[in-house]
Amino acid sequence: MLLDSRISKWAKTLVNYSVSVKPADKVMIRASYAAMPLVKELYREILKAGGQPDFRIIESELSEIFLKEGSDEQIMFVSPAEEYVIENYDAFITIGGENNLKSLSSVSSAKLKTSMVSRSKLNAIYFDRASKGKLKWVITHYPTHSSAQESGMSSGDFEDFVMRACYLDKDNPVAEWNRVSAMQERIIDFLKTKKNFRYVSRDTDLSFSTEGRIWINSDGRHNFPSGEVFTSPIETSINGKVRFTYPAIYSGKEIEDISMEFKDGEIVSARAKRNDELLQTVLSVDEGAKHVGEAAIGTNYGIDRFVKNMLFDEKIGGTIHIAIGNGFEEAGGRNKSAIHWDMLCDMKEQGEIYGDNELFYKNGKFLIKGVEL
Repeated sequence: MLLDSRISKWAKTLVNYSVSVKPADKVMIRASYAAMPLVKELYREILKAGGQPDFRIIESELSEIFLKEGSDEQIMFVSPAEEYVIENYDAFITIGGENNLKSLSSVSSAKLKTSMVSRSKLNAIYFDRASKGKLKWVITHYPTHSSAQESGMSSGDFEDFVMRACYLDKDNPVAEWNRVSAMQERIIDFLKTKKNFRYVSRDTDLSFSTEGRIWINSDGRHNFPSGEVFTSPIETSINGKVRFTYPAIYSGKEIEDISMEFKDGEIVSARAKRNDELLQTVLSVDEGAKHVGEAAIGTNYGIDRFVKNMLFDEKIGGTIHIAIGNGFEEAGGRNKSAIHWDMLCDMKEQGEIYGDNELFYKNGKFLIKGVEL
């Protein structure tokens, strides 16, 4: 179990830096029982900040029962209480980490698809309020034994990994995140002078345009840990092929060795060597699932390994990722979907990124002057 001092530092950073709770803010904490030590500290810090804390316990084992035994009609039901919260609360703090990460691994692809579709309305409200600055939010992950096992680390080593990734091992985590934010802003200052980008790596040559779009500085205010710069490319501009280095994980299932080909923004070919059926199911959720919602570059070199958790993995320094599905309105994205699914490509060997034909990133490192991460 984490030391109380580290949990307290974590809660203070999330409440005062990530979502910046103000007096009378209605704040929803969503977590499993496994994350209760952090939930308690968050509750305490929200009260100190003058906010109104609330919480909802989310257990994947209950979701397993619901998806396996519920009818399609029951699964499609939209909770009026949850809809009210998403429409009216000021901030959400979501904590991942459960005692069993494989609870949904035996749920059928058809049931998972129904569940994805059922969330469309709530996701649309959530994303719309967030993009307009009406909803503050952050996602983090509490280190559980199951997460440690999934990562291939001992529980103690995984706890230390999480603390390093979040800069919670530092005396002043907020100062560290402000440093990262300033450095990433230098990267964005360069990126916004370019219009056409090209990702090149092993079995990957993908191009897209960001003309008129905005690059976003992800600096611990929404994802915690964070460390990436991202945008939503022009939807019809994505062309080429990509082979994702690491497995993509959906509802506890690993989909391995995914290759995709794009033409004028649409996926024209997609296959996986393992769990291809689930890949095809996710791509068929809606029309937007066949298009790209995000292109990003990971900048957190403190995350030095793949742990099968995209909150961490997509931030790995020396990687890029593409997300199919919903785009980001704040970046100018127009693609709409019930899903937003990140897939990761390693760039540390044979990796290059070009902006308007200028090489600015090679073998996992930025070549931009003044950028040191």
